[in-house]
Amino acid sequence: MDTFTIDRKGTALVIIDLQKGIGSMPALPHSFAEVVENTSRLVRQFRKEKMEIFFVHVALSRDGMDALHPEADQQGFRRAGDAPADWADFVDGLDVREEDHIVTKRQWGAFYGTDLDLQLRRRGIGTIVLCGIATDFGVESTARFAYEYGYQQIFVEDAMSARSKEEHDNSIKFILSRIGRVRSTNSVLDALQ
Repeated sequence: MDTFTIDRKGTALVIIDLQKGIGSMPALPHSFAEVVENTSRLVRQFRKEKMEIFFVHVALSRDGMDALHPEADQQGFRRAGDAPADWADFVDGLDVREEDHIVTKRQWGAFYGTDLDLQLRRRGIGTIVLCGIATDFGVESTARFAYEYGYQQIFVEDAMSARSKEEHDNSIKFILSRIGRVRSTNSVLDALQ
């Protein structure tokens, strides 16, 4: 694996859907707790380096009509009207702060219908370090848009997970590895030392 460096001024951490309502879903090959722990390690280092951090979560209106396909079951995903009040709240342990950037999305990807691209560009960000849940939904959808928008990407393989190992591995092997660099949490942290 090649060594790499990270431009501290031009790189941001983008965290996808590490929220209470999603934490109860299956997560493989890395447990939800492992993903949160590895992401927390990244957050601490990005803070130490005074680098930008974006926390992304998905939230829908009570009637769910802002969903892309409100009539669909979303393959077992809970509808907004049935969700607990804290469903979209970020999980404990991430240390979300007032100075962090919070992005609320209404579908899988974090770019469409949000100001994520605008906020990244205004801060001179050309590279994103991407992690979160689920590898093949929120992370991959965000990554595809980022690729089309011209961002360089680093995918933190052990700080993301899917509903199954197969879904995670397919996304890593067939999509993410073609549009960015796949690295471990330790590799990204080493590049920031």
